[in-house]
Amino acid sequence: MRKVFYVTSVALCLLLLLTVGGCKKSPVVLSADASASAYDNEPDWNDSQKIIRLGYQEAQGKRIFYQYCVWCHADATPAGPSNRSNLTPVPPLLNDGEKLNGETNEFLLSIITLGGSGVNRSPMMPPYGKTLTPDQIRAVIAFTRSVAQPPYLKTASAAPQVAAK
Repeated sequence: MRKVFYVTSVALCLLLLLTVGGCKKSPVVLSADASASAYDNEPDWNDSQKIIRLGYQEAQGKRIFYQYCVWCHADATPAGPSNRSNLTPVPPLLNDGEKLNGETNEFLLSIITLGGSGVNRSPMMPPYGKTLTPDQIRAVIAFTRSVAQPPYLKTASAAPQVAAK
């Protein structure tokens, strides 16, 4: 009988502590975190402490990039080593803002659609016009712009580099 009384007393004390302790807590207020509105994020390739928030189109571009482009346009990938260093000429990194920020969206659309040889660039860049839709290609371009270092300035105008054949 004593044992039952003791167990019951301990249980009541714990219940009382939990109840009283819970009353003193202030209510949890969820802040409107900016990342909560993002569809996805990407660690900055140059600074792993920095996280880049991605909108819907950019998040779709990220998914496509990691399926088709990562092997040639990244130094290291979540899936393993890149093939970039084995190619001549070496393709630009996807986040190479110094190289890609100067290209227009139309040119990037052309080179992804037609491949490098279709715009008088490296034939090592395959054409993706029959693999990806124009919307998917624009999503990859949006992802490219979002991770560019230095950051891409939308107001910057770049002259078309080469017209498609």
